[in-house]
Amino acid sequence: MYTPKPSSRFVLFTLILLLLLSFLAPSISSELDLDDEDGDDMEGLEELIALDEDEDLQQKPEGAHHEKQSEAEFVSKAQRIVLELNNDNTKRAIDGNEYVLVLGYTPWCARSAELMPKFAEAATALKELGSPLLMAKIDAERYPKVASTLEIKGFPTLLLFVNGTSQPYTGGFSAEELVIWARKKTGVPIMRISSDAEARHFLKKHSMFVVGLFEKFEGSDYDEFTKAAEMDSEIQFVETNNAEIAKHLFPDFKPTSVFLGLVKSEPEKYTEYEGSFSTDGILQFLDDNKFPLTTVLTELNAARVYSNTNKLQVLIIAEPDDFKKLVEPLQDIARKFKSKIMFIFVDIREENLAKPFLSMVGLEESKDSVVVSFNYSSSLKYLLESDTTPTSIEDFCSGLVSGTVSPYYKSQPTPDNKNMSILTVVGKTFDELILNSPENILLEIYTPWCITCETTSKQMEKLAKHFKGLDNLIFARIDASLNEHPKLQVDDYPTLFFYLADEKTNPIPLPTKSSTKELAALINKNLKEHNREIRDEL
Repeated sequence: MYTPKPSSRFVLFTLILLLLLSFLAPSISSELDLDDEDGDDMEGLEELIALDEDEDLQQKPEGAHHEKQSEAEFVSKAQRIVLELNNDNTKRAIDGNEYVLVLGYTPWCARSAELMPKFAEAATALKELGSPLLMAKIDAERYPKVASTLEIKGFPTLLLFVNGTSQPYTGGFSAEELVIWARKKTGVPIMRISSDAEARHFLKKHSMFVVGLFEKFEGSDYDEFTKAAEMDSEIQFVETNNAEIAKHLFPDFKPTSVFLGLVKSEPEKYTEYEGSFSTDGILQFLDDNKFPLTTVLTELNAARVYSNTNKLQVLIIAEPDDFKKLVEPLQDIARKFKSKIMFIFVDIREENLAKPFLSMVGLEESKDSVVVSFNYSSSLKYLLESDTTPTSIEDFCSGLVSGTVSPYYKSQPTPDNKNMSILTVVGKTFDELILNSPENILLEIYTPWCITCETTSKQMEKLAKHFKGLDNLIFARIDASLNEHPKLQVDDYPTLFFYLADEKTNPIPLPTKSSTKELAALINKNLKEHNREIRDEL
């Protein structure tokens, strides 16, 4: 049974998910409580209306006089493209239209600036298609009260209002993806193509789509096709009952009474569906094939990439020139593992995209190519620790699929603990110094950014000094931001674990809010209960 995959289910990928926050916002109730203040519908629309005006000018006969539009015409045209929301018109716009897609932005947001022209292009395309959707935008810096009422918190944010009730936008961020998502949400999941002229026009505007051929637009196969089109929100579905038109859209088409294929603008451009016609089967086929063999990660497609958690993800984080040397052989590798692994290129120069991944393997400052894999179902990560070559990448992928590649855990270099009253533990020495040690151990687990960790560290210094000379008690600490171990799973910092000499699998947590005297008493209590030598309390 096909089910939509959540974007993430575990703490390991918190850093990745932070990148998504600016694309999503929560739903709000249908009632809006806005002040009735003066506003100006016309401000900020000039750059959007220009698209329409240019089109009108091109349609005018040569030498025709271009008369200045009246204010009414100007506002009317603006509302058909992108309406600028403000304190006065927001409630009226949302309550007065069945469908409203709202873009929340700020002038200083780079992502907003990148999305705005695509939003305007999508608005123009939807107008040409006769869509009932009203496209609107709100400057959250200029109208913070309105944005707050709409619960717009990150930028850019897209919300679709249906009869006054909102839902988050879940599609892609190109103009084409905006149009597809909007049309599907407003009742047009499938486009029907009946002539070569329509097919040619469609191909000029769409680089990715699903084409279905049916002798009659009825029957069980067609019903499953329609259900899949309604459930998918990313890809344009088209239908035809003409084999010649099907071949025009999908040149690799072989004559048959019922056909379904996926078209992409990639080296693997045409992919035929070979399964039985079921909604789940079609959706799974699209999920397996909708991305390119190698996806280039950008801020605009990051949300779609991160949410595609049904496969292993292998990321090649590198300089573009270095990646170019791998592109051709990587296409062959990606084709081999297409149903199991998603391959992603991340430009190492793009810190917002690359650093979250690099930090997860402790390579934030790396200048060399890095190949890392994430398994979202098991919360594990894997690192290619040899040179980045086509052969090593293919062997790495084979090992991921067969389960022979060991998970990767971050670790600092092994420190020199000679004459140290508190041992420094790192990921690679955790087994030796903690799990395999014959001594009792009090381990402090901290992070540099933890505000209260400093107090606990000072207590550890006092305790180590007090218990100095006790042969069967060792004090140690580990920086959890730079070191990992499968047997060390901690969600709160600081944490104190007391490992008894004869029971290392179930450490005893000690309360970090205790005083130094109380901690000393707890140490003595645990040692005494296990017949160990004790010291007087502080």
